[in-house]
Amino acid sequence: MTDISKSLQEVHQRIEDAAIDAGRSADDIRLLAVSKTKPVSAIREAHAAGQTAFGENYLQDALPKIQALQSLCLEWHYIGRIQSNKTKEIAENFAWVHGIDKLKHAKRLSAQRDEQIKPLQCCIQVNLSGEESKGGVTPKELPELAHAIAKLPGLQLRGLMTMPDPNSSSEVQSAVFIELAQLLEKLKTSGLTLDTLSMGMSGDLEQAIAAGSNMVRIGTDIFGARELR
Repeated sequence: MTDISKSLQEVHQRIEDAAIDAGRSADDIRLLAVSKTKPVSAIREAHAAGQTAFGENYLQDALPKIQALQSLCLEWHYIGRIQSNKTKEIAENFAWVHGIDKLKHAKRLSAQRDEQIKPLQCCIQVNLSGEESKGGVTPKELPELAHAIAKLPGLQLRGLMTMPDPNSSSEVQSAVFIELAQLLEKLKTSGLTLDTLSMGMSGDLEQAIAAGSNMVRIGTDIFGARELR
């Protein structure tokens, strides 16, 4: 067993334990392995251990990996900040995008998604911690953006994503996750069909699952600390 396969087992056990504590089924929670800054060899090891969904933050790093690993039929998620000049490559190469926070980006992704392939699965990033360094819409801006994105062809709005301040207490992190879950429910009652809460990372997946997360984004606890850029 490789170090990565062992780490994956440990993460799956954490997910299962957290799900049991929350009265949920671990089968309802997807694991997204965040492979940013990691080499192709590490992704191959994770795939050999059963992992198929991978998240990348940096487009210039992700595209060569996607090309090198295309025979494995992996599911690629773009989880980084979106720039207008990068939307075409995101639309062409990823199955999911987690960080939409501007309608202009959604419109570009919609126009640039090939009609012959499955719609790009999307989450809106919501900034609930007020950190200026992070992207994301405010809760007040969210409903208008969500309804606008839901009408765009080539995209399928699936849910919401957030990242609490990693330096905040577990209580504060839990409050952020609970608020995002409440925002999702409000959008659903307004007529949108949504099913995804993308929240929870290596340091806070238990709090996220307790609040209802069904997609956790784990990097460090699978691949080790990321290399500095």
